Amino acid sequence: MKFELLHPADQIVMIMERIYRYGMTTTSGGNISILDDNGDIWITPSGIDKGSLRLNDIIRVKPDGTIEGIHKPSVELPFHEMIYQKRPDIKAIIHAHPPALVAFSIVRKIPNTRLIPNVHLICGQVGIAEYGLPGSKDLGKKIAAQFEKGFKTIILENHGVVTGGKNLFEAFMAFETLDFCAKLELKARRLGTPRSLTDRHIEISKNKQDVTLNEFIPKRFSSEEREARRNMCQLIHRAYDQQLFTSTQGTFSQRLSDGSFIITPYGLDRKYLQEENLVRIENGWKEAGKTPSRSVLLHKAIYDKHPHINSVLIAHPPNIMAFAVTDENFETKTIPESYIMLRNIPKLPFGCTFMQPEMTADAFSKEISVVLVENDCVIVTGSSLLNAFDKLEVAEYSAKAIIAARDLGELVTINDEQVAEIEKAFKL
Repeated sequence: MKFELLHPADQIVMIMERIYRYGMTTTSGGNISILDDNGDIWITPSGIDKGSLRLNDIIRVKPDGTIEGIHKPSVELPFHEMIYQKRPDIKAIIHAHPPALVAFSIVRKIPNTRLIPNVHLICGQVGIAEYGLPGSKDLGKKIAAQFEKGFKTIILENHGVVTGGKNLFEAFMAFETLDFCAKLELKARRLGTPRSLTDRHIEISKNKQDVTLNEFIPKRFSSEEREARRNMCQLIHRAYDQQLFTSTQGTFSQRLSDGSFIITPYGLDRKYLQEENLVRIENGWKEAGKTPSRSVLLHKAIYDKHPHINSVLIAHPPNIMAFAVTDENFETKTIPESYIMLRNIPKLPFGCTFMQPEMTADAFSKEISVVLVENDCVIVTGSSLLNAFDKLEVAEYSAKAIIAARDLGELVTINDEQVAEIEKAFKL
């Protein structure tokens, strides 16, 4: 999908639908705007249900102040106008009240964007704007002043968050990523003390970006490959809807019977990925004209070393990642399903996935199918795409249950005798 070719009203409706569906705003809360090449501002209306916006609900505000539309523009129009005046590079703005970010706004703190590397890279430094009356010019001036300092993500005291970007998708990436970051930190704090990445870690991660592979032009697409592409897209969309992935983070791959494999591309929105966006990797060469995930060498190393593995998933869901950014060990002996599906989950050091892919691949075996990487990701392997996806769900749901149990009492695990009984019954 060429998101940037859509009309501004279409873009606003699509992104607001995502924000509302994924619980990041309420029926009456939040607003989005786009500044188009004519100098017109397209903005969400005031007092209209954000869960059922239509194209004709979006308001057009011309440079001379003329308003076109069937509703009144958002009461927050003043701060949108002021941001555009102060920052000519900003062409789209999102404002909303996601609960995790509101939690930070009401204690007047900024989420730690250094728990995993891409948060800092996507959001940059985060500013904080002093409280102001909603819809007032005073609030607009306070927010615009923070943008003028160079920030593109701003926490509003006792209010919510504002993000800006060169287009609406960039603004949404920062918005969604900062919300993920806030959720991750809140969960991690319930387990222990979150561990931040250093400047050196961030720099190392930034330098991992380029993976150079030779290219080939596919001569055919087998029925097996077509089915794999279809099934992978379906599960990628499901992973996004269940918030196991974000728009730009999360990688699937599946091995084909000829030894090649299909993998997700780098930098494309996971919600709208289509079969033609996926990248085939064959004998270390990539499908021409496409850019595979930066973890492609790790996927290849795992497949080369482990014939029993046919699918690899890399993800960053907030509950399991809370264990990756603290010193807490993830306990799988909570319920039978968790132990059966996950067994033991070791924790590997940050940087191993891109600096030592061969060593990382060695961590897997028939007994170990899931590993955590400190301040980075969870890697899940399986006999099939669905098998690996099932394990990812079980890991995230189990982690969520453990974190919730912290408020109830001491965790009681399945004992050794019960584990032996499970292993015998399920031939583990």
